[in-house]
Amino acid sequence: MGRLTGQQTLLVARNSAACMHTTVSMRSNAAALSATESDLGDMIPMERIRNVGIIAHVDHGKTTLVDCLLKQSGALSGATMQESRVMDSNTLEKERGITILSKVTSLMYKDHRINIVDTPGHADFGGEVERILSMVDSVVLVVDASEGPMAQTKFVLTKALARGIHPLVVLNKIDRPTSRPDEVDSELLELFLALGATDEQTSYDMLYASAKEGWCTRDLGQVTTYTDAMARGEKADGSMVPLLDAILDRVPAPRAQRDDAPFTMLVTQLEANPYLGKCASGRISSGTVSVGDRIRVLAPGSGDVIEDGKVTKLFLRSGVQQIEMARAGAGDLVSISGVPSVSVNATIAGPEVAAPLDFIPVDPPTISVTFSVNDSPLAGREGSLLTSNMIRDRLLREAETNVALQIINSGKSEAMEVRGRGELQLSVLIETMRREGFELSVTPPRVLFKRDPDSPRAVLEPFEEITIDVDHDASGVVIEKLTKRKGELKSFIDVADKARLVFHIPTRGLLGYASEFKNDTHGTGVMNHAFLRYGEYAGAFEKTRKSSMVCMSSGTATSYALNMMEPRGRLFVRNGDDVYPGMVVGELSKDGSDLEVNPTKAKQLTNIRAAGKDETIRLTPVKPWALEEAIAYVNPDEAIEVTPTQVRLRKQILDPLRRKQFSRKRVSDIEDFLN
Repeated sequence: MGRLTGQQTLLVARNSAACMHTTVSMRSNAAALSATESDLGDMIPMERIRNVGIIAHVDHGKTTLVDCLLKQSGALSGATMQESRVMDSNTLEKERGITILSKVTSLMYKDHRINIVDTPGHADFGGEVERILSMVDSVVLVVDASEGPMAQTKFVLTKALARGIHPLVVLNKIDRPTSRPDEVDSELLELFLALGATDEQTSYDMLYASAKEGWCTRDLGQVTTYTDAMARGEKADGSMVPLLDAILDRVPAPRAQRDDAPFTMLVTQLEANPYLGKCASGRISSGTVSVGDRIRVLAPGSGDVIEDGKVTKLFLRSGVQQIEMARAGAGDLVSISGVPSVSVNATIAGPEVAAPLDFIPVDPPTISVTFSVNDSPLAGREGSLLTSNMIRDRLLREAETNVALQIINSGKSEAMEVRGRGELQLSVLIETMRREGFELSVTPPRVLFKRDPDSPRAVLEPFEEITIDVDHDASGVVIEKLTKRKGELKSFIDVADKARLVFHIPTRGLLGYASEFKNDTHGTGVMNHAFLRYGEYAGAFEKTRKSSMVCMSSGTATSYALNMMEPRGRLFVRNGDDVYPGMVVGELSKDGSDLEVNPTKAKQLTNIRAAGKDETIRLTPVKPWALEEAIAYVNPDEAIEVTPTQVRLRKQILDPLRRKQFSRKRVSDIEDFLN
C-alpha cells in the first residue's frame, strides 16, 4: 500500500487516540477487567464463554468497532495499539478498506472469554457470513445511523434470523450530524417484521455508538452529552463497556456436552502456517481435545474417513496473536494442526466418531468467468507462473478454503470455469493471482441460468436487489438506464439530502453498469446490491457499449498514429505501449462494427524540408485499466489479459479472418444454455 498522506496519518492517529483514551478509563475500573494472561490459554467453563459475530453492510464500521473492543479490553498492546483496522490483515483488505475474509479473535472481560468473529460486509463475500453463523450463539448487527439498513444488512439479517439468533443492534456513527436514530430504528423494525422475525427477535436491544471516537451507550440522551463535548474540542468520557456488558447479558453461553462426550469440531476456516502447515479453525461442538490426542477427519456429507492423525498444536486467537492451549472443550473457537488433508466443512473428531456434523450449505454462485493460459504475443514477459497446470492447481487450492467459489472443468485442457457471487469476488481472486506472478486470460463474466423445476421449458436467471443513494438531479438518468436493463423500481424515498432508489434487477443488467453509474452521478452516487432470488428470464435488452478499435499490427504505438485515431473515439493505449493484432486499443464514439486500426504507423521521413512547421502532438491522457473496470467493461467476444503489471483488453480470437467466421456463428448466453 502506498505511503499515507499527512491528513490520513492524522486521521489514523486520532482514531487510535480515541480508543486509547477510553482504554485508560476502562483499566482504571478494577471491576471492569479482571483477565490474566493465564486465562487466555486455559480451558474455562462454558458458562464463562460468549461467542458472537459482528455483521453489517459494507462500510458501516464493524471492523473499527472490533478494533475499539480489542484495544479497550487490553487484547492489543505495543505497536498494534497505534494501528487502524488491525483485523484487516490481508494486503488487499488494507488497500481497499473492506473486509474480505472472516476472522476470529477473543478478549477477556469480567472473567469471561468473548470470542468475536469479524465478517465481510460486501455481498460478494456473503459465503463467509453464512459459514460463521454456525460458530456463534448471537450476532451484533451494526447499522449506520445515517444510511440505515442497506442491501447487505437484509442479507446477513435473513441468515441470522433463519438460525433463530437474537441479535444485538448497534447504531454506529451516531455522532454524525446526519444521523437519524428514530427513523433508522423504525426501518429496522420493519425489516425484522418483513423477514418473519419472532416476537423475541424483534425485542432487540439497541445501543448507540461512535466506534471511531471509542464510545457506546444505551441512552440516546447521553449521545447529546458526548457530541456536545466533542463540539467543544473535549474528549467524550465514554467507552465500549455498555456493549461488552450487553454481550455478557444478552448472548447465551454455549450449550453442549463436554464430559462423557466424544470430541467433534466442524471446520469453518483453513489457515496456512509457515511452520505447522495447514491449520483448521472452527467451534468445538462436543467433548474436549488436548495436544497429542488421536483424531480423524470425516468427509462432509458422506462421513468417509479422509485421514487419521493427532493434534500437534492447539491455538486460541486473542487480539492479533495466537496463544497456545494445552486443552480445549466444547464452545471454544480454536485452531488445530496435525491433519493436513482437512478441508472446509469437514469434521475433525475423536477415533470413535463415525458420523460427520451437519454443515450450512452456502447460496449458489450466480456468475462465472473462464480462466485460461495467456496466449497473446506478449505472454511470458513478466509473469513466472504461466502454464495451465499451475493455474488449475492454484484455483483448486482457492476452492478448498473459499466454499462460495466453484471450479468447473470447461472441457478445454487450458481453461477452467470459475463460478462466484459477483464481479468483486472474482476480481479479488484475479488480483491475488497476478500479485503471485501469474499471467492469465479471463473471459467476461456471464450469469448462470437454470431450469425451472416446475416447468422444464422455462428458464430462470438470478435477480439482485440494488440500493442506490444519489443526488436528486441524477435520479432521472439512473432510473432511465436501469429500466432499460430490465430493472423494476420498488421504492423512491428521501434520505437526508439524497434520493434512495431500490430496484429489483437481473444480474445481467448490473454487469458493466458500475462505470456508467460513476459517470452519470459524477462520482457522488453510492450503489450496493445483494442476491435476491432466481426469477423468470427477463428477456434481452439493448446493447449498452459501443464498438471497439482493434489493432491490426504488431509493434509499438506511436503518437503520430494515435493522433489520427483519437478523433474516432477514446484511446486505451499510450505512446510507446506494446500492441499486437487483435488487441483492443480504443472505443469508437459511434456505434457500429469494430474498426481495425494501425496504432504503430510512423510518420514517413524524407530529405525534403516541409513547407510548414510540424505541430506538437497533444494526446488526451489515458487512464490505466483497473481490474474491476476491465471486468465490467469487456464485451462478450473479448477477453482480459492479466499480467503482474498490466491489464489489457483483447479479442478472444486474435486472427481477424477466424474472428469474422466465428462472429457469424456466435450465439447469446441464453441460446447457448438452451442448446
